[in-house]
Amino acid sequence: FEGTKASKDLLDFINKENIGGVILFERNWQSIKQLKSLIHDLQQAGNGQLLVCVDQEGGRVLRFKKPFTRFPCMLDVAKAGKDEAYNIGKKLGEELSDAGINVNFAPVLDVATNVYNQVIGDRSFGKDPLIVAEYGVELMRGLIDGGVMPCGKHFPGHGDTDLDSHLELPHLSHTRKRLDACELIPFKKAIENKIPALMTAHVVYSSIDNKYPASLSKKIVNNLLRNELKYDGIIFSDDLLMKAITNQMKIEEAALLALNAGSDMILVCKDMDCQKRVIDRLHNVAYTGELVSRGRYPPR
Repeated sequence: FEGTKASKDLLDFINKENIGGVILFERNWQSIKQLKSLIHDLQQAGNGQLLVCVDQEGGRVLRFKKPFTRFPCMLDVAKAGKDEAYNIGKKLGEELSDAGINVNFAPVLDVATNVYNQVIGDRSFGKDPLIVAEYGVELMRGLIDGGVMPCGKHFPGHGDTDLDSHLELPHLSHTRKRLDACELIPFKKAIENKIPALMTAHVVYSSIDNKYPASLSKKIVNNLLRNELKYDGIIFSDDLLMKAITNQMKIEEAALLALNAGSDMILVCKDMDCQKRVIDRLHNVAYTGELVSRGRYPPR
């Protein structure tokens, strides 16, 4: 939503539709006092149950400015040592928790193997999957100890793309052997360490599913992440209003695909009309068998 205050329409929408969460951006930020007041109003509308989320990674992805600490990018954190990753995570978690944020979409668990990848780049801990895994877990632990839920991203990896999924749909042809040797290592490590949430990528992995991006793919979300990797935490889709999705299909259909693939929460980060269309579509299919409960079913 737009603005630094919650409109009556927004609050009524949250309350009436039992919305699960909101994500805040720089457009919603003015000051600590304003932010706390905004979140208070949102939580009242959501009966105190809202997930209040943000992308506060460090480096160039910081939605909230001073007096929030301007932490370095994760590539620089990886040069400073594991203790620094934990300490930054803890401080970041404390600052967000104090303001009323309870979910941070971090750490970035993508392995930055493509020098032409501008959308990930220095948001990643680097090109070594073992380093990304190790430092990602430390940042995750810090965030938890600081009082917020971390959400690792972007499964099964966005680090080797040369297209920005905000604008286009990337395709990768990596074999499963390659994924096991690189992209999946940080996610497996995070799962071993009980990361509470993961976000999927708007990237087609054609060796697994040549039809749908990971975020909409049963083969990747349900079969690989849920069943094979035994992940039982919360799965978020990335924003379904990104052009990687909207250039391919209507958002209502993308939402249904994402949920049936195995996602628990779908992000529609702007435009209440789109959000209402998605909810109407899901209401319509909730009792027809088109919508599978939490996407849990045996692999095919």
